[in-house]
Amino acid sequence: MTEHTLLGLLEKYNLKIATAESCTGGLVAGVLCDIAGISKYFEEGFITYSEAAKIKNLGVLPETIEGYGVVSCEVAEEMAIGACKSANANCAIATTGVAGPTGGTEENPVGTVCFACVVKDQVLTERMIFEGTRMEIRMQAAMYALEMLCDYIETCYEE
Repeated sequence: MTEHTLLGLLEKYNLKIATAESCTGGLVAGVLCDIAGISKYFEEGFITYSEAAKIKNLGVLPETIEGYGVVSCEVAEEMAIGACKSANANCAIATTGVAGPTGGTEENPVGTVCFACVVKDQVLTERMIFEGTRMEIRMQAAMYALEMLCDYIETCYEE
């Protein structure tokens, strides 16, 4: 199970984690909180649904939102970096996307989610498109975020 794999990695490398979520609305943090023992490693979670909240709480630059759009890897990256800084954590995962059923565009159709992981001051971003209902998209994105973070922690510490 990915959540328990993540706990093992956090323990192994003594990492403090933070989350920064938009479209997942706290689901990533919620999955983490279901894990017994996570309180030793989970510092803080941010649900920054609006552009203003991303700017105020995570330090996302307005120019980044204007230049790339709120659903972009660039915004996700600034969200993850901001979560690390604000929570004094050394790894983070961020999500921003369009869960639907409305709000999609040609560039970012419903189901588009951008992710960013920060580990050891290195950043990895990805863009995925999920299918399903609003809740299915959000759950798929939350689980993908945790898998991505596990993989990235392993990659960063193998170097």
